[in-house]
Amino acid sequence: MLIGDVARRSGVSARMLRHYESLGLLRPTGRTGAGYREYSADDIRRIFHIESLRSLGLSLREVGRALDDPGFAPAELVAGLVHRTRERIARETELLTRLRRIDAAEPAGWEDVLQIVALLQALGSESAGKRQRAALSSVEEVPVEALVEAALSETDTNVAGALRWALARSGDSALAPLAEGLASPAAEVRRRAVRAIAELQGDGAAALLRDALASADVVVRRHAALALGTRGGEDAVPTLIDMIVEEANDVDAADALSALASRPALAEQIAAGLVDHLAQGTADSSARRRLTQALADIPGPTASRALADLSQDEDRAVALTATYILSLRDAQV
Repeated sequence: MLIGDVARRSGVSARMLRHYESLGLLRPTGRTGAGYREYSADDIRRIFHIESLRSLGLSLREVGRALDDPGFAPAELVAGLVHRTRERIARETELLTRLRRIDAAEPAGWEDVLQIVALLQALGSESAGKRQRAALSSVEEVPVEALVEAALSETDTNVAGALRWALARSGDSALAPLAEGLASPAAEVRRRAVRAIAELQGDGAAALLRDALASADVVVRRHAALALGTRGGEDAVPTLIDMIVEEANDVDAADALSALASRPALAEQIAAGLVDHLAQGTADSSARRRLTQALADIPGPTASRALADLSQDEDRAVALTATYILSLRDAQV
C-alpha cells in the first residue's frame, strides 16, 4: 500500500508518516519499482499502535521506547502519565477558575482585567503583608468566591481577619461558598468558615449558624453558639452552658448568656439550665464555681433561689461565690 492510500485509511497525513520515518519510528517494508514507499499490513498495524500511544499523551520518543525496547515497563510509564495529567488538569482548572472570576467581576476594559489579576495574584502571594493589603482593597474588585477561598485557606491571623472583614462587607453573596466550607471534611476549613459566617449579618448568616450548632465538630458548635448568643439566638443556650462547664471560652459564653437573659422568659430558661447542670453532680468543683458565677448576671427568681441554695453548698468556694453574688444582687435592689 502506497503512502497516499495509508494516509487516507489511517487518518495520519503523509507528512507525519514521513516524520515518523525520519525519527525511526516507522520503516516501510518495501519500495516499488519506481522507488515509492510501500507499506505492509504490519506497517499499518504499527501506525495504529503509534497513534494509540500518542493518544495517551506519550511523546514520540516514549512511543519509540514502548514499541522497540524489550525491557520497557509500561506500568512505570503509565504512572508517570497519570501524574503529568493530574498536574495539567490542576493547572487548567486553576486557569479556568481565574478566568471565571475575572468574568464574574464584569471588567469594563483591560485595565480592570489587569487589576483583578494583580489582586488575585496578591491573594495567593507568599507574603502575608501582600495578602493582607489585597484583602483590604479587594471588596469590590475581586469576586467573593476568591475571597472565600482565600479566607478558608489562610493561616496568618492578621490576614484572616482582613479577609473576614472583606467578606462581611460583601454581604449575602458570601453565604453559599461559606456554607460549602462549613461542610468541608477538613476541620480547619470548617472552623475558618464558621468564624467568617459569624461576622456576617442578616437572616441567612443566622440560619447557617443555627445549622452549625448541630455540627459534629465541637469547635464549630462553640463558635456558632457565641455568634448566635450575641444575636439573641436562644438555640445557642445549651451549647453556651456546656462551654461554661467545659471551660471553653467560658467567660465569653457567660457574657452571651447574660445578653440573652435580658428577656425575662429566656432568663428563667437559662437559669434552669445552669441549675440542672449543678444538680447533676457530674461537674467538678471548678466547673460548679463557673456555673455559679454565670448565675450572677442572670436575673429572675430561679437564679436567686439557686444562689441562695448554693450559699449553703458544701464546697466552700462555691458557697462563698454564691454569697458574694447574693450580696451584690441585694445591694442593687
